Amino acid sequence: MFPTPAQAPSFATAELPATVPSADYQACPVTDIVRLLGDKWTLLVIARLARRPYHYNELHRSIEDISRRMLTRTLRTLEADGLVDRTAYPTVPPTVRYSLTPLGETLLDPLSAIAGWAVDHAGDIAAARLAHTGAAAR
Repeated sequence: MFPTPAQAPSFATAELPATVPSADYQACPVTDIVRLLGDKWTLLVIARLARRPYHYNELHRSIEDISRRMLTRTLRTLEADGLVDRTAYPTVPPTVRYSLTPLGETLLDPLSAIAGWAVDHAGDIAAARLAHTGAAAR
């Protein structure tokens, strides 16, 4: 059983066994959400929906290079996880609007913190990569 948020240790102080069992890693809710957020289009879709609801075609046009199939798959995954709400309107042709759910909105602050960290440290990371590439070439 996983700990409640109040019981969960911080990421830096969490006790891990000497060998992390694969089944535990696969079942971990952190692994699950990192896998979801690591999907190619998820962060961009969430970022769009964080600003306001979008109709499907409008959302599709706002994300360059995403295919309709990938947008549909990404939205369905986010909907299944309770992060996105899909509202269909009985119009001809049918109109569908997507928005973040209250649960999806709770993800915005942690994502903003990670985004801020990434922007603040982009130069450090680029320098480390360059140094590593140079060291590997020697």
